[in-house]
Amino acid sequence: MSELETQWLHLALRGDAQGFSNLIEIYKGPVYNLCYRMLGDPIEAEDAAQETFLRAYKGLKRYDKQRPFSTWLLSIAAHYCIDQTRRRKFGMVSMDENPLIDPADLTPGPEASTVMSEEQRRIQALLTKLNTQDRAAVIMRYWYELSYEEIADSLSLTVSAVKSRLHRARNELAGMWMEQNIPAAPVERNYHGNAQSPAF
Repeated sequence: MSELETQWLHLALRGDAQGFSNLIEIYKGPVYNLCYRMLGDPIEAEDAAQETFLRAYKGLKRYDKQRPFSTWLLSIAAHYCIDQTRRRKFGMVSMDENPLIDPADLTPGPEASTVMSEEQRRIQALLTKLNTQDRAAVIMRYWYELSYEEIADSLSLTVSAVKSRLHRARNELAGMWMEQNIPAAPVERNYHGNAQSPAF
């Protein structure tokens, strides 16, 4: 965290709205991208990013200064997205009005523009097939390079549980990726010209 960011955080912790708005400008890209990868929908991701910053603002007094602010913020986003994914099934989604944050301020910038590339779309489609906590662990580890300990703290899991989830998720993703990318095996013909199954 830069010295300037630290100053803004200190201002925000003292109730300075401008200090918190400056932090939003820094972290809106990473927060939006995490929400997009968790939810798979740009509009829902914008709403989730807005809700994340609202919750962070309301909960600043509970922020542990020994913990990286970015990790704390991303954990709020991940938990919210996990809850939203679960609530989708029951039509329980609701959003609070936020007088501090203008949704237009959360429009994804250049960092988010690559999310919609073809390969990214395919990866996103695979991510949405994972268990929600597994998905969060994968995103935090491989997109945001959080440590096992940070992920465990963020998702209220043990370190061994995080490692287990990541191992399982990697295997699932690798299997799905291979299924998508291996073309149908060509039919081979023997010297008599008859079709035969390919050898494995």
